[in-house]
Amino acid sequence: MLAKRIIPCLDIKNGRTVKGINFVDLRDAGDPVELAEIYSAEGADELVFLDISATEERRKTLVNMVRSVAEKINIPFTVGGGISSVEDVEILLNNGADKVSINSSAVKNPQLINDLAQKFGSQCVVVAIDAKQINGQWIVHLVGGKVPTELNLFDWAVEVAERGAGEILFTSMDNDGTKNGFANEALAKLSELINIPIIASGGAGNIQHFVDSFKEGKADAALAASVFHFKEIEIKGLKEELRKNDIEVRI
Repeated sequence: MLAKRIIPCLDIKNGRTVKGINFVDLRDAGDPVELAEIYSAEGADELVFLDISATEERRKTLVNMVRSVAEKINIPFTVGGGISSVEDVEILLNNGADKVSINSSAVKNPQLINDLAQKFGSQCVVVAIDAKQINGQWIVHLVGGKVPTELNLFDWAVEVAERGAGEILFTSMDNDGTKNGFANEALAKLSELINIPIIASGGAGNIQHFVDSFKEGKADAALAASVFHFKEIEIKGLKEELRKNDIEVRI
């Protein structure tokens, strides 16, 4: 069985790490390069950097930050935010990123998934999907969760996988920042429908939530932000508890 992965997420705005609740009310959580070093040393399996204002402000992800992070850590990291072309991805990978995450641009131009998978390989293409429940349906949202689409989460996830994405990063907007646990029912359904890894995001508040995301949600990786940034959960202790619950992790 493949080891489950623990992934701290660093949301970047104006060069700083920030964290909010339900995608709003942002507060400062530190310098992204310093945090990356700390998490790498503490045993994180991977990192995700999302420039959360890049799409909204039509800005490109901070290439300098990517270069600085690549120089400091030796674990894989994914970069997302404002990526809309093969050229954007080429620049990020050339500066040290291992994977890229696309979201709004994939919905607006699904062929981009095919193009990136073909040129760089599926293993470095992560499609992020932000969704929330509206009238009992999981609806995909864009631009940092601000713009609803007509896409259903599960239909879109199947299409994304078919187009060559290597992983899906699913964030439940309803759960994001609430610390009430991951959206395990939706995660489990996703894992039944598609055969690429699914990263659970949105809702981590305690160690049991991580256990549940793997056991109930069938997730391949669990991503969190504030519980790591503000030292509510230590990665080493989290992994030890996961082991005690018969969940395979790298220590």
